[in-house]
Amino acid sequence: MNPTRSSLLQLTLTAALGTALLASQAQADTDLSELIAAAQEEGRVDSVGMPDSWANWKDTWADLHEQYGLEHMDTDMSSAEEIAKFKAEGENATVDIGDVGISFGPIAVSEGVTQPYKPTTWEEIPDWAKDEDGHWVLGYTGTIAFMINKQLVTEAERPRTFADLVEGDYSVALGAVGQAAQANSSVLAAAYANGGDENNLLPGLELFAELARQGRLSLADPSIANLEKGEVEVALMWDFNALNYRDQINRDAFDVVIPGDASVTSGYATIINKHAPHPNAAKLAREFILSDEGQFNLAEGYARPIRAEHLTLPEKIAAKLLPNEQYANARAVEDFDAWEMSARQLPSQWQSQVLIHQQ
Repeated sequence: MNPTRSSLLQLTLTAALGTALLASQAQADTDLSELIAAAQEEGRVDSVGMPDSWANWKDTWADLHEQYGLEHMDTDMSSAEEIAKFKAEGENATVDIGDVGISFGPIAVSEGVTQPYKPTTWEEIPDWAKDEDGHWVLGYTGTIAFMINKQLVTEAERPRTFADLVEGDYSVALGAVGQAAQANSSVLAAAYANGGDENNLLPGLELFAELARQGRLSLADPSIANLEKGEVEVALMWDFNALNYRDQINRDAFDVVIPGDASVTSGYATIINKHAPHPNAAKLAREFILSDEGQFNLAEGYARPIRAEHLTLPEKIAAKLLPNEQYANARAVEDFDAWEMSARQLPSQWQSQVLIHQQ
């Protein structure tokens, strides 16, 4: 092929690609416009497990009302209760959308209670954080962090890794292992840091057993009240809880850090009811939640947006969160079945392998 014909062919292909991209964008804009119009005609969206006080949902509902005229009501309930409600009501559904822990997304699909919708930001959401068909998708994540009382733990001793925890001279609290997802995930994070995984929590249990032998495992609940009273020196908890508590108590009195050797990242996913009475409003709600504005709202509530790597947060909001680089060695649960089985065994293992050493 001579250079002239090659150049002409390249120009033709480039022009065709540009036209295709413009057509695709135009189609996306049209589809979104149609969705907005249909949602506005429905006039409302009703949710479960998405109360105003959690992850700053109140601003999202306010924005959906202000921008699209959607009325809203939420009934707070657990992930399992949400799925049970969807299933029990069936075609007589009273709610449109819910927010469930990531492990409950596949359960909702297996129960046949969801319908798919992929927002326009779909490609910016990690594969692990979404159902391939769009039945569930995370809006935000939480990662196990250390919350350190700087007034009780010297700067030289403040832990930055799980390995540091066993070398200190401070107490460590993680809450009700075997009962609370936050505490269970802390054990899994410690297991990750010491060569374990969802199938093998023993390395994590051994770390806390060593703390118990040293007399440094605190059985205090890492609640905001106990942290404020100085009864907890180092706590393990979700980053969004730790950051929220820090700012409520005294921003300057606490350090919040993601363990540098390993941590667990989990999150919450929206599910749209298969028989939603306002299906288009539910899809628009998901669309908004995954938009820049919706992600900013979640970050205002200390939750880490699932699209964090693709966002430039306003300076005021970014100041509430930890830098991206702290999450370099945090990872999501990969084997949900194994993790569910291990979590069921945790209450007895915690008693027989950790608390037995408590001084």
